[in-house]
Amino acid sequence: MNIGAAAEASGLPAKTIRYYEEIGLITPDRKANSYRDYSDDHMHKLRFIQRARSLGFSVEDCRQLLSLYEDKGRASADVKSVAQEHLTEIERKIAELSSMHDVLSHLVSACRGDNRPDCPIIDGLAK
Repeated sequence: MNIGAAAEASGLPAKTIRYYEEIGLITPDRKANSYRDYSDDHMHKLRFIQRARSLGFSVEDCRQLLSLYEDKGRASADVKSVAQEHLTEIERKIAELSSMHDVLSHLVSACRGDNRPDCPIIDGLAK
């Protein structure tokens, strides 16, 4: 199938598919006229990458996961290691966001929100 059909079938924009080709994540076949030709295997890989990206995996993580996917002799521990590292990073980001939420929530609740110029939010940001 051509890139337009591949984009529609995978849910990825054609521009993203071209980018994935440019960085070597996927290598479509070429027809005699040099047009890209995506097989069912390519489509499966595109969907795999799209799902991994939707879970927040980086492009390099996707490269590693795709390599593990293609390696039928892989150890599941290798896959788990990549996923665990990503999960740890997500948990770190959640903790950071939670802390930000707590500070901002405190500042917002301390502000009267009236016509007076004094504002705990501005004071808090100025510290």
